[in-house]
Amino acid sequence: MQLIRKITDNDILGSAPELLDTISRYGSRGLLVDSQLNVAMMYMSKTNLYKLPGGGVDEGEDANEAFLREIQEETGYDAEIIHELGYIEEHKNRNKFMQFSYCYIAKANASFRDTMLTENEIQLGMVVAWMSLDQALAVMQELMLTCTDYSSKFMLLRDKTILEEAARLLTGEAV
Repeated sequence: MQLIRKITDNDILGSAPELLDTISRYGSRGLLVDSQLNVAMMYMSKTNLYKLPGGGVDEGEDANEAFLREIQEETGYDAEIIHELGYIEEHKNRNKFMQFSYCYIAKANASFRDTMLTENEIQLGMVVAWMSLDQALAVMQELMLTCTDYSSKFMLLRDKTILEEAARLLTGEAV
């Protein structure tokens, strides 16, 4: 799997880019698209932020399986991975926390079931919002300009980067 990007405090705070050498958490995330290439975005009403579906990789779990599990839990859809994008490293030096995220594109299948959100996701008011790829990119760009929370900025830049990488593949155009 290829490196997509290393995100550091330099990207968020403008400070010197420092790379952490120990991975604190493995994640698996990416785009879930429907047959019209609409993107599933997870809207969190409590923070008024969007993110892509995904989450942590459980001990002994394959990253592909973790992404498909997270899609089922957060969106209720069964899906199949159609492309492996690569990985992103988030070096949150202020928190001494490095997240390593495997990134994919998956296609939603017709079957639908109830979501299985965590208590934290329920408290955040997390719901699925389907939008075009262009709308998703515009939403993430706007949030990048207005968000002031340190950790949320990492999440937004990570997910915007994944969207841009996927857009290049899905549309064959530069973003």
